[in-house]
Amino acid sequence: MDSESSSAGVCGCCGPLRPRYKRLVDNIFPEDPKDGLVKSDMEKLTFYAVSAPEKLDRIGAYLAERLSRDVVRHRYGYVVIAMEALDQLLMACHSQSIKPFVESFLHMVAKLLESREPDLQVLGTNSFVKFANIEEDTPSYHRRYDFFVSQFSAMCHSTHEDPETRRRIRVAGIKGLQGVVRKTVNDELQAIIWEPQHMDKLIPSMLFNMQDNEDSERAGEENPAALAESCFRELLGRAAYGNMNNAVRPVLVHLDNHGLWDPTDFAVPCFRIIMYSIQAQHSHHVIQQVLSHLDTHSKNTPRVRAGIVQVLLETVAIAAKGSIGPTVLEVFNTLLKHLRMSVDFELGDSSRRNSASSQSSSRTKESEERIVQNAIIQTIGFFGGNLPDYQRAEVMMFIMGKVPVYGTPCHTLDTVKIGQQGTKRIQAMLLSSLIMVTSGFKCKTMCAGLPAAFLEPLCSISLMEDSELRQHVLEILHNIIDRHDNRAKLRGIRIIPNVAALKIKREKISKQDITFMKKHGQQLYRHIYLGCKEDDNVQKNFELLFTALALITIELANEEVVIDLLRLSLTLQDMALTNEESMPMFIRCGIMALVAAYLNFLSQMIANPAFCQHVSKVIELRNLEAPYLLPENIFREKCGLPDSLDRDDTGLYFQPADLAEALTTLPGYSVERLALPYIPQVTDEDRMQRRKSFVDTISLQVDIISNSLPDQSHLAEEITFETLKKAIDTTGLEEQERERRRQVMEKFQKAPFEEIAAHCESKANMLHDRLAQIFELTIRPPPSPSGTVTVTSGHAQYQSVPVYEMKFPDLCVY
Repeated sequence: MDSESSSAGVCGCCGPLRPRYKRLVDNIFPEDPKDGLVKSDMEKLTFYAVSAPEKLDRIGAYLAERLSRDVVRHRYGYVVIAMEALDQLLMACHSQSIKPFVESFLHMVAKLLESREPDLQVLGTNSFVKFANIEEDTPSYHRRYDFFVSQFSAMCHSTHEDPETRRRIRVAGIKGLQGVVRKTVNDELQAIIWEPQHMDKLIPSMLFNMQDNEDSERAGEENPAALAESCFRELLGRAAYGNMNNAVRPVLVHLDNHGLWDPTDFAVPCFRIIMYSIQAQHSHHVIQQVLSHLDTHSKNTPRVRAGIVQVLLETVAIAAKGSIGPTVLEVFNTLLKHLRMSVDFELGDSSRRNSASSQSSSRTKESEERIVQNAIIQTIGFFGGNLPDYQRAEVMMFIMGKVPVYGTPCHTLDTVKIGQQGTKRIQAMLLSSLIMVTSGFKCKTMCAGLPAAFLEPLCSISLMEDSELRQHVLEILHNIIDRHDNRAKLRGIRIIPNVAALKIKREKISKQDITFMKKHGQQLYRHIYLGCKEDDNVQKNFELLFTALALITIELANEEVVIDLLRLSLTLQDMALTNEESMPMFIRCGIMALVAAYLNFLSQMIANPAFCQHVSKVIELRNLEAPYLLPENIFREKCGLPDSLDRDDTGLYFQPADLAEALTTLPGYSVERLALPYIPQVTDEDRMQRRKSFVDTISLQVDIISNSLPDQSHLAEEITFETLKKAIDTTGLEEQERERRRQVMEKFQKAPFEEIAAHCESKANMLHDRLAQIFELTIRPPPSPSGTVTVTSGHAQYQSVPVYEMKFPDLCVY
């Protein structure tokens, strides 16, 4: 009792000697913490702090001391009162002296977050959020938030037993991270928050709560998933150009660690959020990150790679609507590389089948690789289809340059290594992607849509043995040629009774398109001609060929082109009748049906009565006597085929004389050209075809020409020491000569006669032109200022050359 009275006396004696700020702080705490903060004394403390801001740091330090003591003694009521007082002081004081006070405040918040009591953690988080919303007048040079990032991230991953408590802690952690983001991202001195060590904690914490959506019924800030998504969007929206990589990389790592690529139910929406949250000019950063991540997982399971490609599809689909800069060709290059790798994996597994179990697992792997390939094709097509027309044309050229040809050198892949089957697969997939890229492509001129560098390799695929590849080529041509969306009206091959009812849209052919047809029309005709007589043609091939002829007529045909198309049609009819190619009867009847369907369409487009009457007469007679020559019958499942086609039944076939007579009444048509049969233009691509043409003897002229024209590759060979050494060494020359002769013999035995004739004619013309140039240089007298007399077409002409245009020898010039 004496000790208690003596201690009271000391306190009573020393109480008035205590500093005023301590007495003001002590007064705000009631005897019973349940009574809450003493408001009148709190107002006095606030007035004192505002009047004497130099005391703020001492007030903060004393409050921190009391709060630490109360936390240790588990007097949580006084802890709540101390934090409430701190919050009010923080909101009331905005002077420069608030900096030391903030340090005390953050120290107290850290104490609360370190405690294991959920209520104290939530209390500390709420105070930190209030502080984060205060805009400070001057930046802080020394303040760091590393501890708060780590602590709030740990709270986001809370595994508390009670679901409600777990939800409260996670919500508090997300709010805390949001406060850190708001406090730091706009402060240039706090750019350290974008460093990887912080992003590796911030991003996964948000993604974890977005993924673990246990409280989907709750709305607003009470739902951790919704709150985390809002914070995630805010963070990405504030990301600058140099911080995009650090913000996206943790997302990819999180998806890897949690196996969220298969399925993509979370990955795709996540990247959709990213693409719509970041600034549009930063989109290519995200695409590059996903592409590099795909390269990193090039040897992962097919489903993981397919998931990454699916995410890439989502990102490029959004980015294609804006500007993605130089990433366009990089996207396609990477996707085509992974397409080739997928085919390698698939064919490699199929070649190692040994047992029944390995066959089943191989079939599973094959189907999974098909998923990857389909996802890549869809991505290529969707991305290309959403690009502007000028970029789409470049992409079309880029993809066409990647289409391999089996047995030929290719800079993108080794066709011999992947084999004929693998080459065919890649060809089909790349052409499928080209179909998607060209869909909806509207070129102003056909020269821009079908440049020579694109048309020539595209038409060369018409020589491929696979009917599916030829179908793809025709569909690509349809997409490019059809600029008025008429293709849907022409779908299928049939005798159209009334073309006018289709309401076909067309415009007058432009001068640029006329020039295009004069320059490249023969390539299109040749493509159709060779495509008709392939033995593996099916109904779809003939349907696409009919549509191609009709679209050329609508979009590119003037009087000259119409005559060319008529010649092509009549030549196809003669080819089916004579059957020099030994084609099956179905192919011959299919060609006849194709010609009938097209001439019926053409006659109504020309609208010439005599022409229409002749075509209708032939079709009516076929209906009665030879229905297998019409498309409605020949492509039925059970259509009887004739044993032969009788050339003497002239009424069943279209007659060139009757068609020419009908066109004589129309101006602009060169009817006399109809008498000339169409001969396909011979190119080097014919060496790839498999058509048989035997020549038993080789003339001396052919042998001389082949000997006198060395290979251009040898002429262009660089002269080095090794080449000189080989030239001096005569060993093996005889064997090389025999091999060269064998190749010449094989070439002229297997090549078509038209190619041999064209080859000889072109070489003879070249020799004639060179000789003419030599004679002109040697025989022509030198120019003279006095003039020379030349005889042209029997008339003498006087020509003089000015002195300043004459070329003198170097020795005569000084």
